[in-house]
Amino acid sequence: MKSICFYFQVHQPYRLKPYRFFDIGKDHHYYDDYQNEFIARRVADKCYLPMNQLLLEAIQEFGSMFKVSFSISGTALDQFEQYTPEVIDSFRRLAESGSVEFLSETYTHSLSALKSKDEFTKQVYKHQKKIMDLFGVKPTTFRNTELIYSDEIGAMVADMGFNTMLTEGAKHILGWKSPNYAYTNAINPKLKLLLKNFQLSDDIAFRFSQQSWESWPLTTEKFVGWLNEIDDKEEVVNLFMDYETFGEHQWPETGIFEFMRALPERVMSNTNFSFNTPSEVSNHLQPVAPIHVPNPISWADEERDLTAWLGNELQDEAFDKLYELEPKVKKCEDKQLIKDWEYLQTSDHFYYMCTKWFSDGDVHKYFNPYGTPYDAFINYMNVLSDFIIRVEECSKYQPKPKEVIASDDTSTPNVKEKTKTNYRFNDLTKIPKQKLKTLLSGFDADVLLLALQNADNNLKDRVLSNIPHKVLVEFEQLTEEIKSFDDNKIKNAKRRLLNKLKKI
Repeated sequence: MKSICFYFQVHQPYRLKPYRFFDIGKDHHYYDDYQNEFIARRVADKCYLPMNQLLLEAIQEFGSMFKVSFSISGTALDQFEQYTPEVIDSFRRLAESGSVEFLSETYTHSLSALKSKDEFTKQVYKHQKKIMDLFGVKPTTFRNTELIYSDEIGAMVADMGFNTMLTEGAKHILGWKSPNYAYTNAINPKLKLLLKNFQLSDDIAFRFSQQSWESWPLTTEKFVGWLNEIDDKEEVVNLFMDYETFGEHQWPETGIFEFMRALPERVMSNTNFSFNTPSEVSNHLQPVAPIHVPNPISWADEERDLTAWLGNELQDEAFDKLYELEPKVKKCEDKQLIKDWEYLQTSDHFYYMCTKWFSDGDVHKYFNPYGTPYDAFINYMNVLSDFIIRVEECSKYQPKPKEVIASDDTSTPNVKEKTKTNYRFNDLTKIPKQKLKTLLSGFDADVLLLALQNADNNLKDRVLSNIPHKVLVEFEQLTEEIKSFDDNKIKNAKRRLLNKLKKI
């Protein structure tokens, strides 16, 4: 039996307020709180709450025969918690049904995979932990921001332990091949790829209410007929779309909710398709070939490239200027500054600067809160200018690197003002307790667990005895959950820990 794999992207950015040149250095709050709350409330009422209820009722009616998947950005989750907590509750009910898979992504829906492996990894692990905390499940499938993918990005995702990733079935990549199979990453074949069937996905997401479309109106009978026309040898149809398709982009008056309410039964009674989550599809199917993607692709616009976010001078200048700050930001411990750093990476800020006004212009104008891309650029750069001042101020007060000289009494080591020491992993036993506690308090429990897999008992005891209680509880939970790791994950964890050591 062939599979239908529904995947919905749920994302809301923290939109910036109008920020003038004269605000720089005076106003450190960058967000349009009124607009963010208004939009969160509106989309919750028009889309998230009614659509979640519709899906829950379908799951209750059809049981395990109907399944869907979600990727919810960290910025969306933060706003749900802040403005519409009932949306979190409705997603929890879906999670408890056992018929919904939650995917992992970058926390702030960022483009970090294109610029910084460290920041990318950090955001992915942060998002994974957020999903675990809210919904009690650990994502094993990955979806990058806007389905952005390349061979190199896929290899990074595989190194983080994911076995499945979603991306676009771009025509210029597939050529004669069909998106209706499972493929693999060209660098690391352990990572399976599920490709969006953009034709059938966009029939729902973009053309559903388009009266000039030759196939309008779209009915379940017509859609199921197209499914039945697919070659019997093809194995999966991946329907990937924005969740805001339902009720926001396609208004209730178009009949979009009725279409989705009727679709499961129509599929089950008139086709040989079943509904499966990405993990299930990945487990059931054997990949037919690797897909070679040397340059990044996305699911945006006709070109399926990155020009919606990067490519013109405005976008490139803002993007490069932001990530130039990364080394200094990493030395700061100001929580609000770190949060602003993450929120400023959200891809929407660069999307608003897009100057494409040809085939995809209407889409970019519709979703852009600014009058022009230049307004978006100026506003963002004003905010970034203030942020740079704060980063520079923070970096002034960071302590100079010190060298720890081992002595017999590790609780009172000799300290000299010298250049940074190249620590070995086992040198954790030589660090004073207070410094070790400070170091470990900011470290992810899952990375500590990985790094300690091959450590001797003395080193384990030294580390575990200095982990703050909150991290220790999480560490113990992970110890029960995680049983085995490959060598690459252990090496990566040790390397991250060593990088931390070099900064103290």
